[in-house]
Amino acid sequence: MRAVHDGDAPLTDEVVAAFDSCVQCLGCETACPSGVPYGRLIEDTKVALAGAGHRSPLPLRVGLHVVARPRLLRTGSSILAALQRTGLVPSGRLGLPARLPLRRPPLRPSGDDVYLFTGCVMDAWQRDTHLAVQRVLEAAGVGVRPTGDTAPCCGALHAHAGERDAARRRATLTMAALDHDRPVLVDAAGCGAALKEYGRLVGTPEAEAFSARVFDVHEWLAPRVGDLPAVEPLDRRVAVQDPCHLRHVQGAHLSVRTVLTPFVREVVELDDEGLCCGAGGAYSLTHPGTATDIRDRKTAAIDRIDGDEVASANPGCSLHLAAAGHTVRHPLEIVAEALDP
Repeated sequence: MRAVHDGDAPLTDEVVAAFDSCVQCLGCETACPSGVPYGRLIEDTKVALAGAGHRSPLPLRVGLHVVARPRLLRTGSSILAALQRTGLVPSGRLGLPARLPLRRPPLRPSGDDVYLFTGCVMDAWQRDTHLAVQRVLEAAGVGVRPTGDTAPCCGALHAHAGERDAARRRATLTMAALDHDRPVLVDAAGCGAALKEYGRLVGTPEAEAFSARVFDVHEWLAPRVGDLPAVEPLDRRVAVQDPCHLRHVQGAHLSVRTVLTPFVREVVELDDEGLCCGAGGAYSLTHPGTATDIRDRKTAAIDRIDGDEVASANPGCSLHLAAAGHTVRHPLEIVAEALDP
């Protein structure tokens, strides 16, 4: 990596392919006894590759352009949803949900205690999850302001693709839009990890201060779970799948158990020690074969515990696993169901 960054190593196809094939799960960081910051190194390497002309495939770059423009994203998603219903776009193909929404219920603020970061693809494809998360927060007595189009994209996918300048632009716009002191809660693990990295990405004291008030929604809610109403738990055995960016980057995965446990009969652990599911942001689109191989191992772990459904706190993971036939929901969707069956 250092040789590539310094320009000493020839960028042969073999070198490019070696770095490009990394799913960026960062499980190596958790395992490394020396604390090597591999995530930062691979991002720097991706930037060096892009600067040398080895950019992401054109379809991915077009996608990165679209996700930063919420109206265009929603319009395109609605067109794809209509095509799905006519059978012209098969369900579950191209990384799409089995059934894209034609319309989305509105996001309405209920107060100003916290921001709920709604992002880009998740807001276009899984807005029901945001609404469930908001209901849970409100049940704990919290006033919620969804960010909506004021902060439509965190820049995570751009950073992973080596498009650092674009990622910084997204970060600058997001910080300007969310310029109050209230906490910023995130219900997508990949977005949360990116927002917490703004201090390093942008390199200013203001960015550091912004990142300090970003929390995964489970991380923020765990010490306040006693504020939620006591209800009869759902008669359900739920397996928890840890998104890599929640477990290996944020280290906030245990909070999911704390929040979920009072509301279901049983929370069960997979026996794979946080193995990646293979989604990897856009990785399942650019490397479908490898992503499927990785998912097969995750699927085997899920099948071994024989649960009723899987809880996953990241949209990419949930879509990727659902495409393999699993019933996957956001943990707070399950909590919202228990609170309001």
